[in-house]
Amino acid sequence: MKKLQRNLSVIAVVPAAGIGKRFGSGTNKPFHNLSGKPLLAWSLQVLESVNEVVEIIPVLKVEDMGEGIDIFERYGFSKIKKIAPGGKERQDSVYSGLKLIEDKDCVVLIHDGVRPLIEKSLVEKIIRHMSDSMSDQEYYDGIIPGVPLKDTIKESTGDIVKKTLKRDSLWAIQTPQVFLYERIMRAYETAIKESFYSTDDAALIERDNGKMKIITGSYTNIKITTPEDLAIAEFFLSRKEKVL
Repeated sequence: MKKLQRNLSVIAVVPAAGIGKRFGSGTNKPFHNLSGKPLLAWSLQVLESVNEVVEIIPVLKVEDMGEGIDIFERYGFSKIKKIAPGGKERQDSVYSGLKLIEDKDCVVLIHDGVRPLIEKSLVEKIIRHMSDSMSDQEYYDGIIPGVPLKDTIKESTGDIVKKTLKRDSLWAIQTPQVFLYERIMRAYETAIKESFYSTDDAALIERDNGKMKIITGSYTNIKITTPEDLAIAEFFLSRKEKVL
C-alpha cells in the first residue's frame, strides 16, 4: 500500500456555492460581513497559512465569480489558482472542485466555506493524522473532526418518538475533512453514478466500505446557517480577541 510522507501535498476544496435560504440576507452568505471581513475570507486565510496546503480551489456560484475574484485579490490569496463553478447541491459543488485537481497523488482537504472559525492548529492536526494513518500500524481512508453531542437525541417518525439514542456514541461531524484524492474521487464518482446524495463527504466513502477516523474538533468551529449563527460567531471572535 502506498505510503505518504510527513510533508504532504494537500489541495483544499472549499465549497461556498450554497443558496443560504435560511440565512435571510440580501447578501450571498459566503460574502456576508463577519467582524469586518467576508465570511469566506476567514477560512481561506487559515488554509493559506498552512504549509502543507499547496493549492486552494473555492467553489462559487457562477454569478458570484466576479465578486469572489475581487475578494481573493484584495486579501492576496496566492494559493487560489482556479475557481470551480458550483452545482445544484453541495455534493455537485465539491465534485466540481475535485475535477479541477491535477495532482492525482495529493491529499484532498474539504472545508465548508461558511465555517469561518476553523483554527490552523486543527487543520494541521488533521493533516498530521492523515500522514500517520499511512504507517504500517494503521490505515484510514480519511480523517474527520467532530465533537461529542451534549443534548439528548431522540429518533422519531414525524412527531412520534421512536427511541432515545445513546449519546455517548454520537458525534456532531465538522469540516475540514481529509482524504486521499484517489479514494474520495472514487467515492464521489460512485455516488454520482448511483444518484446517491449526502451532505457529508465522509459518508460517501463509508458507503463505499471505507474506514474513517474521528478526531476531536472544536465547539467553536460552527457552520453559519442562520443569522443567529453569525451572532454566535461574532461572540466567539470577540472572546478570542480579549484572550489575545
